[in-house]
Amino acid sequence: MTEQSEMAKEDFGAFIEKLLLLPPPNSDPGQLPLQGLTFAVKDIFDVKGYVTGFGNPDWARTHSSAISTSPVVLALLGAGATCVGKTIMDELAYSINGENEHYGTPINPCAPDRIPGGSSSGSAVAVAAGLCDFSLGTDTGGSVRVPAAFCHILGYRPSHGVVSTSGVIPMAQSFDTVGLFAKDPAILSQVGHVLLPLSDVVSTQPSSFIIPDDCFQLLSIPNDQVSGVLIKAIEKLFGGEIIHYAHLGDYISQNVPCLKHFMDISSENQESSTSLMALSQAMRLLQRYEFKKNHGEWVSTVKPDLGPGISERVSDAIKTSDKDIDLCFGVKSQLKAALTVLLKDNGILAIPTVPGPPPKLQTEGNMLETFRARAFSLLAISGVSGLCQVSIPLGMYNNLPVAISLVAGHGMDRFLLNVMKTLYDTLKEQSILAAQ
Repeated sequence: MTEQSEMAKEDFGAFIEKLLLLPPPNSDPGQLPLQGLTFAVKDIFDVKGYVTGFGNPDWARTHSSAISTSPVVLALLGAGATCVGKTIMDELAYSINGENEHYGTPINPCAPDRIPGGSSSGSAVAVAAGLCDFSLGTDTGGSVRVPAAFCHILGYRPSHGVVSTSGVIPMAQSFDTVGLFAKDPAILSQVGHVLLPLSDVVSTQPSSFIIPDDCFQLLSIPNDQVSGVLIKAIEKLFGGEIIHYAHLGDYISQNVPCLKHFMDISSENQESSTSLMALSQAMRLLQRYEFKKNHGEWVSTVKPDLGPGISERVSDAIKTSDKDIDLCFGVKSQLKAALTVLLKDNGILAIPTVPGPPPKLQTEGNMLETFRARAFSLLAISGVSGLCQVSIPLGMYNNLPVAISLVAGHGMDRFLLNVMKTLYDTLKEQSILAAQ
């Protein structure tokens, strides 16, 4: 048996539990837009009769079975889809790596010697390996966008607050979103439209594409090649006159005054644009604070066995005070307002999803932390502002996946998914990365 078939036999380690949830009986086939599609759910969503494990055996041991199913899962079942299992995730959703010491690390089908990305690792791998048509994850700091980029699939983080997080274990409510993975842009869009609130007629024609040079300079691969693929696709579909270049870090520092405090803290670190680094500092501080409010008592009482990296981050969170938290909320509201002005009506911001290819499995902690710092400079843009973002696989560079992201205004989710569908095939045609 080949190595590939052996991995397939083991389902790439994506599932923590197989199950079968069928659409409601006697449904009208005409009202089932997802009929025939299968999906998996991250083990952070409640499913009635099953313990929601949150990626950690001590959590599963100290919690009872769910008494109801998450409304998002019910909506997908009600639209005709079939759930085939619960997927492995990073412990307590507190990582973007995808490695789980207790349950194993799902195998990245695109690059088996590399991390799959987390915390929605199993959900991304299940889709990338063809084990289901789409899957549910959550994205607080990047937990859908990162594994989508690393596993070479589509990943969608909706505008904050537009898709229900009821029946989902909270990580940090100021950032928590329910996200989606799919290989097929039509399926991603179709599922997104099932979950999104109804809206008026949505344009499919962007008014502008803003390309921030400083964000592309964070890439560890030739940034002109990555942006070049995007620019050619935009020119072919929409014309070059709607492309505008910007320095996003400068724009943010000029329009988000609450960020100055965090810029002073991060000024020693010259690895990244200072204001983008400061943005990630504010995001991670508020995440730590809200994680402590949600789970600090449980951590202190149970003293769970946590894997490397997770243990240190949880410990830091437990020590977090409310100092500067008001400033974090100020940064959030000011950034949302600033980006709304920047994008105007139907504008799109295009950025790299992550700063480079997925790191190798079991990469030494300090090297991973450097990658995380650069990644969060990009991830914090829509994470802090609450804007919607979709990560699109762009091609392969040195046999490793490259992704681009499109960001649209808050509540412009249907518009974003429409633009993604329009661009997807042309991006694939234009890609020069595959030949590397």
